[in-house]
Amino acid sequence: MAPLTLALVGIGKIAVDQHVPALAASADWRLGATVSRHGTVPGVPAYTDMAQMLDAHPEVSVVSLALPPVPRFAAAKAALLAGRHVMLEKPPGATLAEVHALAALAAARGLTLYTTWHSRMAHAVAPAKAWLADKTVTKATITWREDVRKWHPGQDWVFEPGGMGVFDPGINALSIMTHILPDPVHLQSAELEFPANRQTPIAARLSFSGNVSADFDWRQTGPQTWDIQVQTPQGSLALRMGGNVLEIDGQPSGGANSLMGEYPALYARMAELVRQGQSEVDLTPMIHVADALTLGRRIQTEDFSF
Repeated sequence: MAPLTLALVGIGKIAVDQHVPALAASADWRLGATVSRHGTVPGVPAYTDMAQMLDAHPEVSVVSLALPPVPRFAAAKAALLAGRHVMLEKPPGATLAEVHALAALAAARGLTLYTTWHSRMAHAVAPAKAWLADKTVTKATITWREDVRKWHPGQDWVFEPGGMGVFDPGINALSIMTHILPDPVHLQSAELEFPANRQTPIAARLSFSGNVSADFDWRQTGPQTWDIQVQTPQGSLALRMGGNVLEIDGQPSGGANSLMGEYPALYARMAELVRQGQSEVDLTPMIHVADALTLGRRIQTEDFSF
């Protein structure tokens, strides 16, 4: 089957680290163009203007957006209006309403829209979901602590309105939680720590129905912590390494200690959706973030700088 030609928009750290290697290794895809203010991919036609790229490359049938959330809507709308299928990096937008608008536009034009959640593609998430499917969860604890300076070096946009702050990584945990728990939960309370000089939180503590809690922090140095622990009357489950390593009752039970399988799986799924003429739009993780920003009690903490 001939590969699909794709344009990658936003050549920043996540694009270079994950999107570009995943595309290069896939027989499903050919990277036909890029759009970015500064970044390029060697050997690939590069543009700084979205409209110019769309006009110059009618062979591009799919646009993958790795832009920050705030400018993503305009780029996604332009791609859909130009008749191109669209793949959205997480979170799929800056607001829930704009993603609903994109979904309606894609449906009206018979195009694929895919809201990706890369952490759901981690090696151990599917077996964790299967193990929990027939069980009653009595408690679940999420601990997601990492170093913003390592993963977003100098990227001030993450602390601007729409940048989501610590929910940028925290939504990865929420995407796993909403996928593996056998019953839905809803937020009951939240505490959000905002640096005095920033517009989005650097830490958050969330309490959900069903005895589920989450602790997010962007100030952890040294080893990073991406853990989800679930207790049931039939035993306990733990997901480590961002959902890539599975433990059942404290014993290793599958997965792989690597993050590199997530984006190849996303692009395989996008190819499948396009060829089947389907869309996949799930906003559940983002709903929990919106609820946290609505219910959250604001705590001011010390200034933060990169």
